[in-house]
Amino acid sequence: MSEEKPDEDLSALAKGGRQNFFGFILRLVARLPFLFIAGRLYGPDALGRFASALVVVELVALVCAMGEKRGLAQRLAEDEEAHPANLVYDGILLALLFSLVAAAFFWLVPAPLFPSGEFTELDRFIVLAIPGYALTEIVLAAQAYRYDIATTVRARAVVEPWTISIMAGVFYYFPATTESGLSMAYLASIYAGLATGLWSFFRSYGPPKGWRPHPVYMGRMTARALPLATADAIEWGTRRLDIFILGLFAAPSAVGVYYIAQQVASLPQKLKTSFEPILGPVITKNLKTKNYEAIARQVCQVGFWIVAMQAGIALALGVPGEAVMGLVGPEFVGGTGALAFLLAAEVVAATAVVSEAVLIYVARVKNLWISIGTIALQGVLTVVLIEAMVAGGYGEPYKAAAAAIALMLALGMASLVKAMLLAKFLDQSINTFRWPLVWAAAPAVVVGWLATQLPEWAELIVGIPAILAVYGFVIWTRGFGPEDRVLFRRNLDKDEVPSE
Repeated sequence: MSEEKPDEDLSALAKGGRQNFFGFILRLVARLPFLFIAGRLYGPDALGRFASALVVVELVALVCAMGEKRGLAQRLAEDEEAHPANLVYDGILLALLFSLVAAAFFWLVPAPLFPSGEFTELDRFIVLAIPGYALTEIVLAAQAYRYDIATTVRARAVVEPWTISIMAGVFYYFPATTESGLSMAYLASIYAGLATGLWSFFRSYGPPKGWRPHPVYMGRMTARALPLATADAIEWGTRRLDIFILGLFAAPSAVGVYYIAQQVASLPQKLKTSFEPILGPVITKNLKTKNYEAIARQVCQVGFWIVAMQAGIALALGVPGEAVMGLVGPEFVGGTGALAFLLAAEVVAATAVVSEAVLIYVARVKNLWISIGTIALQGVLTVVLIEAMVAGGYGEPYKAAAAAIALMLALGMASLVKAMLLAKFLDQSINTFRWPLVWAAAPAVVVGWLATQLPEWAELIVGIPAILAVYGFVIWTRGFGPEDRVLFRRNLDKDEVPSE
């Protein structure tokens, strides 16, 4: 019975989930110093300029990765005759070519990176992050195919965030880099993460054997990857379009405040995206055998895990939101409303992400159109709601909240549509919501409200752990069944999981 001995796939998913939850804790600890340093030392104006450049750099890098973050698992699973290293190096070569061309373009035409026109010569070097980011996505996907999630945790949750936190502080105190410290720190963090991924990748896959990349094959690979690469870019773009549009309607300082709120809200988002590497190999294996019932069960299981964890963290960060934003600096407290809606957006987006983990393999074109519709809806809603705030005479914080509300509504619609499409294909019900989520949230909100009556330092030190404790107790006792608790059984690490 599954209650006594969960199946191999569930064991793999649970093991990956445990590793990534640990990675989330590490990322949280490392990210907070960066937010504090960036807010206190550099200020909202510098953060706004940095955020605008980051939007373009990471979006372009994701496109240059050619969908290999999720598509590599399918190529490795389908082409069993080719040497695995050769298939990965095909992706690396393609990504390197595209990303170098993109970096050269933005070096020569920096205006899209810095729409305000304010930047230094050192700031322009941020374009070098494009190839580094793209290659990191590929080598980490290659490791995830062999169930090596630990490398992703090291690169994304330890090396990258600690590097950007430390270097942001270091660069600020050098006169030559004071104005460009955030860009330089980000660039250093990207290549530190790439080096971490490459170390494990070379040990795992080794050099290519008889590798002769052919232009025709590379062309076919590019054509096949375009729908997935575009879907990846659009899914990521939904988390950055708001910053871009907000930059057109609001001052750089407002964009900086929103960026901090977004960074705090992105912490629970990592719980969602960190399941993707382990979901890919498990799903592709079951697709080969047409075991659709197992896929539906895994999607619902992982979806509930993600929603349950994200909801708890969203409550812990959102209820004492003023204190959390005030930790970065008093001028950031105005972003509390935006933070609340951004945290809610991440919770409602979980169903779309786990559904898309299957749709990219079985209905990639339909999934692409849904993604395009999502970002278009978000864009329209963002403009309409911001204009409504302007017409009503509301200030900059309300514009930021409007952008967050638009994101939440668009992602909620995407979750509904993608779950319906997947359910139709699998002929199985897809539902990640359970009523115990409400039962756990209610007392947690009450505890959080009581914590807000305390001094700010106590609100953070006492309130956040208390909210998590109450929520966790209720969801564990009333919401988690035997299969859910597999996520927390470390003895399953001993289960045999195939490496390929």
